[in-house]
Amino acid sequence: MAERAPRGARERNGSGIPLCGAYDGVEGPQHDLGAPGAYPFARGIHPSMYRDRLWTMRQYAGFATAAESNERYRYLLVQGQTGLSVAFDLPTQLGYDSDAPQARGEVGKVGVAIDSIEDMEQLLEGIPLDRVTISMTINAPATILFALLLAVARRRGTPFSALGGTIQNDVLKEYVARGTYIYPPKPSLRLVTDAMGYCVREVPQWNPISISGYHIREAGSTAVEEIAFTLSNGKAYVQAARDAGIGVGAIAPRISFFWNAHNDLFEEVAKFRAARYLWAHVVRDAFGCSDPGAQRMRFHVQTGGSTLTAQEPENNVVRVTLQALAAVLGGTQSLHTNGKDEALALPTQESAKVALRTQQIIAYESGVTDVADPLAGSYYVESLTNALIERAAALMAEVDALGGAVAAIESGWMQRRIADSAYAAQQAVERGETAVVGVNLFAEQSTAPPPPLQRIDARVEREQAERVRAFRERRDGPAMRIRLEAIRRAAESDTNLLPVFVDAVDAGATLGEICNTLRDSFGTYRPAHTLA
Repeated sequence: MAERAPRGARERNGSGIPLCGAYDGVEGPQHDLGAPGAYPFARGIHPSMYRDRLWTMRQYAGFATAAESNERYRYLLVQGQTGLSVAFDLPTQLGYDSDAPQARGEVGKVGVAIDSIEDMEQLLEGIPLDRVTISMTINAPATILFALLLAVARRRGTPFSALGGTIQNDVLKEYVARGTYIYPPKPSLRLVTDAMGYCVREVPQWNPISISGYHIREAGSTAVEEIAFTLSNGKAYVQAARDAGIGVGAIAPRISFFWNAHNDLFEEVAKFRAARYLWAHVVRDAFGCSDPGAQRMRFHVQTGGSTLTAQEPENNVVRVTLQALAAVLGGTQSLHTNGKDEALALPTQESAKVALRTQQIIAYESGVTDVADPLAGSYYVESLTNALIERAAALMAEVDALGGAVAAIESGWMQRRIADSAYAAQQAVERGETAVVGVNLFAEQSTAPPPPLQRIDARVEREQAERVRAFRERRDGPAMRIRLEAIRRAAESDTNLLPVFVDAVDAGATLGEICNTLRDSFGTYRPAHTLA
């Protein structure tokens, strides 16, 4: 091994991987990473990568009402965005209508409020569903939001076979990292597999799940834990699909992943390569599927929200640029770049535009898209890739020994691992071992006025609550009650719930009414563990 780095440089990276001062060769165990477009796809899922087609530039956006969010989407499409990514407010994520007591104070705050098919129609007004792919970041009630989109498509006469997009629908990571769960794990997994089965048959270009490491990393995990826990959750979903009678070869090509991009440029590039390598092996070795289309990991990346600082927010433009570059060098299929003001509020239109321009400059000016896997052959990147493969595989084996991801989550083991890593990372910042420019390094007292921020007026909640109440009064009440009863019967049988949901929302059932019906049938989840 070459001479160690000088005093002041890191001896280990954030995942605890030892670092050399210089690399004269690939350190440690070496794995066959293959060629771009070939098993195990570590170097990219296509032979030519961005030489033929750029990633989808999909800015995550949603706030206030459906009409205001629709205006932002159409603005971003005019600015060159190539796909939509919908952020929902907290009541929608938790399955409550905007006039529910539980929704008070949160309507439209962290995303758009969607209660009914009228809201979804307004959200998608002027958006050609057969030409623009739509990603919806929604989990516990994902199947219902998907049903609302399908009902809008049906009303427009757009065939389901022409629809492309993704619902996140990854409820396991909600128990681990985010907390927007509703039902216990077993019925939650049933909703996931219902979406999988329905998409395989009826919506073949739609991804019924996007398995998310993003929120695991945001909760404080290391890069190794982000890989291992996300892929362990992926194994649980594929097994659940198989148990529901869905073939691995049928569903695995429609599974996508969602990763975080943090500031350690080379580790992040290596992380994406390692994740692809490990998933290809999982599909082949754990599930016996030899279809290359099933083995290829397709994924979206979002730059790291937890890395952004409220202090000197203009510095966040640089952080986001580095993170976006890591995602591109690592071979992402889709990318969201955060706004510089997101440590303070939802991004303004101007900061969203700068974030999009960041992607476009990387794509069209940097030259990094000219070559597939341009960092291949770097001793450092290859060493990191191999180290991440080794460490993540070992951690996945620990999860398997506990009985798999669901058992590791229900016992609280996975949550405790992430909490320990988050605590250690914060201590490193507070001790000054991890530098955060403008916070614990080169910090200064700012005299500049605060930047203009996106604010959600209190009128949004009043108007949205009035809108959903008026919607209920106008609809055919008896027809709606019949649809809700059909949902109850389907939930208590093995009937696929997706077509029942589509008919119900088209008849006027609201998100909250459907979720409450399912609460009566499935119950609600209360964690039995603590992190102590």
